[in-house]
Amino acid sequence: QVQLVESGGGLVQPGGSLRLSCAVYGTIFIWQDMGWYRQATGKQRELVASIRRSGTATYADSVTGRFTISRDNAKNTVYLQMNSLKSEDTAVYYCNFLLPQQQWGEGTLVTVSS
Repeated sequence: QVQLVESGGGLVQPGGSLRLSCAVYGTIFIWQDMGWYRQATGKQRELVASIRRSGTATYADSVTGRFTISRDNAKNTVYLQMNSLKSEDTAVYYCNFLLPQQQWGEGTLVTVSS
C-alpha cells in the first residue's frame, strides 16, 4: 500500500521561504510522476507543481518563478522549495501521484503571515 508522508510546513512571514518534503513508501518511486497539491480553507485542492519520471517540471501560474519541485529517487522523496511566499500561499500542502492518485496523506500546513 502506498503511503505519502509530508513534512516541512510551518509559519513564515511574507517573503520568506520553506522547503517541503514528501517521503513515498510502498511503490517503485522512479516510475511515478509526482505532484504537489494544496488546499486552502474553503477552496478546492489544486495542483501547484509536478515532476515527471524524466525530471520535467511544470508549475501553476500562481507559483511560477517562486516554487521549485525536485525529486531524489535514491531517497524516494519529492521536495517543494517555496520562495517569496505570499499570504495567498497559505494552505495545507499534499503530495500525490499525478495518476492514479493514491490515498491522501495528512499534508503539511503552511501559514504565511506577519
